[in-house]
Amino acid sequence: MVQSKTFPKQVVFGPKTVNGKKRMKTKSHGAELIPVDANSFESAVLHAELPALVAFGCDWSKPCKRVRSALKTVAAQCHGTVRTCIVNVDENPELGVWYGIERVPTLLCFVQGQEQLRLVGTVSPTAVLTRLQPFMTKTAGATSPSSTSNPPLN
Repeated sequence: MVQSKTFPKQVVFGPKTVNGKKRMKTKSHGAELIPVDANSFESAVLHAELPALVAFGCDWSKPCKRVRSALKTVAAQCHGTVRTCIVNVDENPELGVWYGIERVPTLLCFVQGQEQLRLVGTVSPTAVLTRLQPFMTKTAGATSPSSTSNPPLN
């Protein structure tokens, strides 16, 4: 006969809260991870002047926690050149559906409102930085999004 596994009482599933508010560290070495929801996604990500790296995940997943830690490292190293955001797909399922998030964690990089990069699964900060490099150099030389969006007519 197979016995079922029982979890100790101190194991808690779902987001941890303190005084009814979600507990989440968002600052790391001067850089920050910006929590984004369905209401703020357009202004924080799609209309951002900088490339926006968005991590879609959830609070209870260990791979998502590892990616959040990696994202903090990326945010610290790319401070001022990339905007780093996090989306909780448990609280914002419509964003996950809209962007076709089938597995978490998933990282998307948006440049001038367009998805340019998608990384699925646990990734190291070095891998993220390597894949972000082309987008950081493109936007560093651009003067404004409107001047680079339309090619000159001859």
